[in-house]
This record gives sequence, structure tokens and C-alpha cells, in this order.
Amino acid sequence: MTPVDNFDALSDSARGPHVYGPVIDDQTRCVHYRTSKDIVALKFVCCGRYFPCYRCHEEVSDHPARQWSLHQRDETAILCGVCKRELTIAIYMASSRCPDCLSEFNERCALHYDLYFEVGDN
Repeated sequence: MTPVDNFDALSDSARGPHVYGPVIDDQTRCVHYRTSKDIVALKFVCCGRYFPCYRCHEEVSDHPARQWSLHQRDETAILCGVCKRELTIAIYMASSRCPDCLSEFNERCALHYDLYFEVGDN
């Protein structure tokens, strides 16, 4: 699979927020993560832009990524690539699927939470 020209394919307002990086389909999969369950994009607190993964952010951004703080769990920062619903961090971290369309999220994404969110000890 090759990346789509996401500047055209994913910028239509009917398709939700623009997703940056080497996106390969309209469900926010990228060249790094492309299983059937890799259907979320994450908004990075450092730039306010959605990317499919941390590697996409590293490849196309001119700044380092920053984590969302523990106190920002109610911020909308997750995009379901299937239905385009934006979720809060808290809802996403407590869910195994989208609360709207019921599409399953990749459970292994939890292994990378610390790249996106402060995780703390609680």
C-alpha cells in the first residue's frame, strides 16, 4: 500500500478533521500501522494536528511531540477513522471500540499511551 495524497483525500470537512502524515486510506491508517483495527488518529498537543501515529508526527513535523497532561483527559484529541467522531482522551483510554460506530480499536495502542499522554501512577 502506498500513502494517499492525504492533503486532498482527507481534508474534506465531511470526512472530519485533516489527518497529517503518510496516510494510506480514509480510515486514518498509515504506512506504520495498517491493521483492520488501526483506525484512530491522535491530535498532538504540541501542534493541534491529527496524525495516525507518533512516527508520522516525527516524520513530517518540525518540532518534538509533547504529551497531553493528566489534567487534560477531557480534551478532544482522538479521531475515529471509521465514523469521524472525535473522542476525549478519557473516553478513548477507557474504550476498546468507538462508542458511536462500535468499530474495534487496536488494543496494542495502549502500549504507546506514554508517547501521547502522561500516564502517572494512579
